[in-house]
Amino acid sequence: MFPFDLPPPAGYLVSPKWDGRNFVFGGQSTPVLEYNENLAGWLDSLTALHEEVVGDNHPIDLASRNDAVAQVKKVIPFPEAVIMEIGCSSGFLIRDLAKSFPEAVILGADAVKQPLYRLAKSLPGIPLICFDLLQCPLPDRSVDVLVMLNVLEHIEDDVGALKKVFNLLKPGGFLIIEVPAGPYLYDSYDVELRHFRRYSISDLQDKLTAAGFQVCRKSHLGFVLFPAFAAVKLLNKRLRFQKNKAVFRKQAAGTLRSSLVRLAMSFESKYLSRLRLCFGIRALAVARKKN
Repeated sequence: MFPFDLPPPAGYLVSPKWDGRNFVFGGQSTPVLEYNENLAGWLDSLTALHEEVVGDNHPIDLASRNDAVAQVKKVIPFPEAVIMEIGCSSGFLIRDLAKSFPEAVILGADAVKQPLYRLAKSLPGIPLICFDLLQCPLPDRSVDVLVMLNVLEHIEDDVGALKKVFNLLKPGGFLIIEVPAGPYLYDSYDVELRHFRRYSISDLQDKLTAAGFQVCRKSHLGFVLFPAFAAVKLLNKRLRFQKNKAVFRKQAAGTLRSSLVRLAMSFESKYLSRLRLCFGIRALAVARKKN
């Protein structure tokens, strides 16, 4: 049984029902429930590019997903809780969540639909929903834990999006969020990936607080690598001829192959992950919706 009632998609009068593999409504049966898309901050082609270049084993992304799972373990209220990932894209974290929380209801959502249809083929049984968070169709107070990794920077009205997340969570529910850090490091790489911004940890905290959240945890990911990372980002900004060039493929592939990057992230995950790290490649927060 689906954990909450779903509104009918546009053009239908019947509410969808989940049969364990598909949403069924109005004579339709589909593994992905479509409400609306938002292509301003992401494209299907960018998902395909990310899968092609770095796949599911980039050391920074692995550390990111491991940290998210660890935070969910700390805040999940009971084993059968509803856990949703917004921006599930290729589904790498969804797989980790399903494995780590076998009794929980795991839901995946994204603002673009094609990656969801591909994901549905490899993860049958996980409900997947396509919607624009700024026009969230889901009922308020429906989710116990919500995870957003590297999503908020793709949404122009980020405070508006956080307010929608706040409404979507049950009282006492938690948001686990990660965003790219360092506003002064915004460069051609960010432009290519359709980032509207990068964040300082204080910016992120202020926006979470403005949306109504109580911030319980603040830290960073990529602390050890940050000096080298910042140097590359600042060089990107200085090389103006690269402004309109695609740099993701070259730079992401380079870090994927680097044994030093892998070693640095392994060291950080093993020895520093419990500390509050004051800078890094990505800013991390856990925020609670007060009862």
